[in-house]
Amino acid sequence: MTTMDGARPWLDRMVRALGNPYLLLALTSLFWSGNHIVGRAAGGVVPPLALSTLRWFIPSALLWIVARNHIMRDWPTIRTHWKILLWFGVTGGVLFTSLQYVGLQYTSALNVSVLNSLVPVLILATGALIFRDRVTRLQLTGILVSSVGVIVIIAHGDLSTLRQLAFNWGDLIIVFNMAVFSIYAVYLRLRPAIHPLSLLFMLGAVSTVGTLPFAVAESLAGYTLTLNWMTVGVVGYVAIFPSLLAYAAWNRGVELIGANRAGPYLHLIPVYTAALGYTLLGEHLYPFHVLGFVLILVGVYLASRKGAPDAKAA
Repeated sequence: MTTMDGARPWLDRMVRALGNPYLLLALTSLFWSGNHIVGRAAGGVVPPLALSTLRWFIPSALLWIVARNHIMRDWPTIRTHWKILLWFGVTGGVLFTSLQYVGLQYTSALNVSVLNSLVPVLILATGALIFRDRVTRLQLTGILVSSVGVIVIIAHGDLSTLRQLAFNWGDLIIVFNMAVFSIYAVYLRLRPAIHPLSLLFMLGAVSTVGTLPFAVAESLAGYTLTLNWMTVGVVGYVAIFPSLLAYAAWNRGVELIGANRAGPYLHLIPVYTAALGYTLLGEHLYPFHVLGFVLILVGVYLASRKGAPDAKAA
C-alpha cells in the first residue's frame, strides 16, 4: 500500500514519530556503543575498508528501495546543494567510518571509549571557531560532569588505573577522527531542505563511492573479506545499527536541539557498554559503575537543557 505520491505510509509514520530528540540521541549512543566492540572484534578478520564500504552500501541500497520516491522528488534540491552533501559524505561517512575501523586495528575499544569523550568538547570548540557559537556555562558544566562520570567508569573508581592505559599511533587516528566527526556535526545546520531519508541516502551513496577505491586497493594488497557467519553478522550489525538507524537518529536529534546540546549524549556510550556487558555477558556491576552512570546522566541533563545558542540552528 502506498500514498498518492507513492511513498510508503508506514515509512512516513516512522519518520514523523522521530520527534523526541532525547530518545533519538540516547538510541544513537546505544547503537554506536556496540560499534566499538564489534569493530575491534572484527580486527584481523574483516578488512577495515571493506567493512566501511559495506557499512554504507547496504543502507544506501535499502533506502533506495523504500524511499526512492522521496529521493527522486528531492533530486532538484540535491543537485543544487551537491557541495554540502558531498561534504557530509566525506566527513561523516568516508573519513569518519574508515578511520574508525583503521584505528581499531591498532588500539583497544577501551581507549576508543576514553577518546570518544573528547567529542562533546570538540563540537563546542568547532562550533565556536567556525560559526561563532556561544557556549554557555551550563553546557560546560554538564560536559565536565559527564566527562568525570566517564573517567570514573574507565578508571574503575581508581584514578591510578588510568596510568595503565597505553596509547599508540592508532589512538592518534581516533583523536583525528573525533575532530572529523565534530566538523560533520556542526555543519549539519547547513543541510538542504530535503527529506531525512534523502539526506541519509546521499550520505550513504557518497560514502560508498568514496570508500570503494580504497577497499579495492585493500583487497588487491591481500586483505580480503572471507564470507562466513561471523563476517555476515559483523557487516549486518554495522550496516543497520551504527549506520542506518544511528545516523538517522543523530541527524534528526541535531536538527531538533543542535549539535552543542546533542554532543554530551555521546557520553552515554560507556554506560551502555557496561550495561550490555552486565546483561549479556554476566559481568559484575560495581559501585563505581553506578556513580559513573549518575554523573553522566546528570551531566547530559545539564548540557542538553534549553538555552543553548544553536538549539534550532544546527
